[in-house]
Amino acid sequence: MSSALLDPRRTIVFAGDSVTDCGRRSDAAGLGDGYVKNLYDALGPDRPRIVNVGISGNRAKDLQARWQTDVLAHEPDLVSVLIGINDTWRRYDKNDPTSTESFERSYRALLDGIQAQLVLVEPFLLAVKEEQHDWREDLDPKIEVVRRLAAEYGALLVPADVELNHQAATVGAVTLADDGVHPSKAGHQALANLWHQTVLAS
Repeated sequence: MSSALLDPRRTIVFAGDSVTDCGRRSDAAGLGDGYVKNLYDALGPDRPRIVNVGISGNRAKDLQARWQTDVLAHEPDLVSVLIGINDTWRRYDKNDPTSTESFERSYRALLDGIQAQLVLVEPFLLAVKEEQHDWREDLDPKIEVVRRLAAEYGALLVPADVELNHQAATVGAVTLADDGVHPSKAGHQALANLWHQTVLAS
């Protein structure tokens, strides 16, 4: 991200599910208490306007349905998207799968025609239960979709699944996400650091 974007006249919108939401809808500042708030703090007083539009439980199709009103309406200069883990999780806890093809159609619809700079964050899983290893069959192809779309649309890719799992090999998955999906305080800081390093170093 060019230094020109780090300007209070610019707007960054963070879109996603519960990992982004983090209680932002009951937070007076609207930021929640996760990685978005960590980035807000790290960017300092001359930061751009930061908007969190994460909603817990969202899948790609849910984000697609509210894209115009919740994301584009803010006229963002940069949009950061983190979506996909619920597209996998619902297959295993609700028997309600999302095919890789359907996921890609919804995700692609988010990106088509957008004028803002794009940051795509890999959905991630830090398996803490034996059965979560089986989720990889469903999640890995969706991560590949995100990587492919990042290349196709000229977006920056935050390699969250790769890097957080690399860290988990040292500190333990539970340290970063006690249920494998929702980051702990340490996990949110690790995600914020990774976003910051990836986007600001570009």
